[in-house]
Amino acid sequence: MTDPAAHFYSFISANRNQSPGPFSSPRLWVIPMEERSFGPIRFLPGENRGRYPFCHSLYIEGAGVLIDPASDRERLIRLRAEEEVKMVWLSHWHGDHFMHLDLFDDLPLGISLRDAPPLADLRILLDWYGLNDQERTFWEPLLREQFHYRPRKPTHYLMDGETIQLSDLSVEVIATPGHTPGHLAFFFREPSVLFAGDYDLTRFGPWYGDLFSDIDDTRASLNRLQGIPAHIVLTGHETGVFENPPEELWRQYGSVIAEREKKLLHLLEQPRALEEITAACIIYGRPREPRAFFAFGERVHMIKHLKHLQKRGMILWENGYYRRQDV
Repeated sequence: MTDPAAHFYSFISANRNQSPGPFSSPRLWVIPMEERSFGPIRFLPGENRGRYPFCHSLYIEGAGVLIDPASDRERLIRLRAEEEVKMVWLSHWHGDHFMHLDLFDDLPLGISLRDAPPLADLRILLDWYGLNDQERTFWEPLLREQFHYRPRKPTHYLMDGETIQLSDLSVEVIATPGHTPGHLAFFFREPSVLFAGDYDLTRFGPWYGDLFSDIDDTRASLNRLQGIPAHIVLTGHETGVFENPPEELWRQYGSVIAEREKKLLHLLEQPRALEEITAACIIYGRPREPRAFFAFGERVHMIKHLKHLQKRGMILWENGYYRRQDV
């Protein structure tokens, strides 16, 4: 039997700077993204255009602040050698945002209080992802080896509403829970640049599948972010740079949540077990490999939607099956 972790490694390797789509088969060469600067804010594109398991990083020149060090390991090694990197901030606790944090083990680390626990203990991190026993055997070595997990405790907490002065640059810390309970965005006032982290405005839509993720919080955070007067929006994945993004782009991104719910309600016109619901591939559209990743993503998102619909009295759970209340 093929080792699923080895399968995952091979997909990551095959998709470095290759075709679009998470873990898709390499067919077309993708033009690498270029670094861009917005005043002292330098956008460092991730490998494979910042698609999972990579992300885009930000570096604040002069202040020496590196945000989400999971873009490109070789580029970050050069950054460390050539620049005076002084501290690291994390927008949230996910592995695709701390992947190369081990290169900066000796530097101060900032994150929100609510997102700090998984960084300190791998068992807590696995719990927070909502992994079952089989999935834990897949993810634990992967997190240690591919994501370079090392237990870390922050030296300071980044607090909602605080303004941090980095020389002539004012940075407003904005709590945006939903994706994770302590997800943070950063608004750089003078250049009018917003870093929205994993509210990434991709066609895939929001991720809210973790144990402490929340659909309602996700929607509220999207509303909060849309109301920030930013001319440039930077995100953690894929396109990454948006100049004056229109309201319609935010609406389309958030509407994916309702589209998933609509498909689920249609499916529940007949009683369905969780396994059937997961197999319907409402999130990813079709079965994908490696299954240990994609089946997990389907299951945890469907659980979130099922609980959300139950709370609103729209579905029932009876004898191991879910069904709509009105049929």
